[in-house]
Amino acid sequence: MRVGILGSGLMGGKLGTLFARAGHEVVFSYARSARKLERLARQAPRLAHAGTPAEAARDADAVLLAVHWSRVDQVLKQAGDLSGKVIVSCSLPMNKSDTALVIGQRSSGAEELAKRARTARVVAAFGTVPSEVLFSVFEARRKSRRPSLVYCGDDRDAKEVAATLIRDVGFDPVDVGPLRIARYTEPFTLLIAQLAYESGAGPELAYRFERFGN
Repeated sequence: MRVGILGSGLMGGKLGTLFARAGHEVVFSYARSARKLERLARQAPRLAHAGTPAEAARDADAVLLAVHWSRVDQVLKQAGDLSGKVIVSCSLPMNKSDTALVIGQRSSGAEELAKRARTARVVAAFGTVPSEVLFSVFEARRKSRRPSLVYCGDDRDAKEVAATLIRDVGFDPVDVGPLRIARYTEPFTLLIAQLAYESGAGPELAYRFERFGN
């Protein structure tokens, strides 16, 4: 699979690296400097490149959106035509100081993204875990008990693409329904952040859902 990374910061850089380690072709884009993009491409194995957002989106089977909410419009404009593209978004709709959600209850960041990229197919995924846990989960991916990772979207094929990437990184994908369910997963992310960064136990935190009975 060819995956374009729109936003190569903590989350995008790590997920892009893991996608490459899992065997996907990756194009890193949109970072503070071209030097960082080149470094990520060198450190990732197999076919990894640095490029512009337009180059990352071109011919991509999936595009990971991993930018601060304040930069979503800018990166979408730079990416160009995203018609038919699968956008896997982990961008949380936070204010500039990262202290509160700017969208919630009656809508979600994922739903607003779908309005801005109307011809694309949006899936919300990866935002509900801290970036600090990603490498540990990947290294333990062959264990029988994997941590869960929720995702949601309205397009079945797009969700299958997202589920594949989730499995490849080492999580057990949990389909929680249509894109409107992001109204619940996005606040859930703040709970995870509270546990990861404020509890004193450290940010390498994941979660797992288990069913009991019939």
